[in-house]
Amino acid sequence: MRTTEVTAHIIDGKAFAAGLREQIACEVSQFQEQFGRTPGLAVILVGDDPASRVYVGAKGRATQEAGMGGFEFSFSKDVGQSEVVTLIKELNNDERVDGILVQLPLPPHIDTSLVLDTISPEKDVDGFHMLNAGRLACGLPSLVPCTPLGCLMLLEHTLGSLAGLHAVVVGRSNIVGKPMAQLLLQRDCTVTIAHSRSRDLPAVVRSGDIVVAAVGRAGLIRGDWLKPGATVIDVGINRTSTDADGKSRLVGDVAFDEACEVASSITPVPGGVGPMTIAVLLKNTLTAAIARQSLSLEKVQVDP
Repeated sequence: MRTTEVTAHIIDGKAFAAGLREQIACEVSQFQEQFGRTPGLAVILVGDDPASRVYVGAKGRATQEAGMGGFEFSFSKDVGQSEVVTLIKELNNDERVDGILVQLPLPPHIDTSLVLDTISPEKDVDGFHMLNAGRLACGLPSLVPCTPLGCLMLLEHTLGSLAGLHAVVVGRSNIVGKPMAQLLLQRDCTVTIAHSRSRDLPAVVRSGDIVVAAVGRAGLIRGDWLKPGATVIDVGINRTSTDADGKSRLVGDVAFDEACEVASSITPVPGGVGPMTIAVLLKNTLTAAIARQSLSLEKVQVDP
């Protein structure tokens, strides 16, 4: 069996996220001292999906560690859509809550778009509301989806300025692919969005100085698809059972060992993009809290 010598720089998302969370905790403390209250995050879970429960639990612990207030609401998988919408409307008006997150996916009988667009844009810390998506597309300040923003932070930490680089985003979802492309455009990259219908996908990927893989297919992107020296951000999280002992493991959308022989830098799975998502969620919640507090102060000044 051939052993692969890892030559690429491994981008340690876990360490970067830990530093970001420490910074956020300090800023939360300053917020509390200045405004006399704690930023609050409400998380809504529908159903009993094991992975979703793990994610919600991790978000709850991270919120507590950052010194924020956490509010968790759970519904059974057969809950009526109206009950979820009613709760969101109540949270929109709850002054303790600065951010609202609905854990996805939702059961098929619930209209995901309707539920997400019920969240007040000012509290939409996932960045999925159509108003925030539109503002991002127009280059205006907005709350940005957590995973793409985390990817951008890792890229800028690794490369510095991204201006002029050709970035290939493989995947066109509203959650990762499209907002990732918009963020890269704002950093003056030349951006190509590739997907399952792209002709000669390997050639498209090979043109990228930066490759962001977000398709949800284990090992899709091979090492010989990459330009030598490319920086690779692997968003994919796929569970496989290919080990000799039959145990499942997490792998990305990129064939990691192969890519390490070609890329200059790459995120691992796990330990790359994943930890950044929760850290950026905390950052977005603090950002939303500061924006809401500033708006409240403006109202006090205008309406004494």
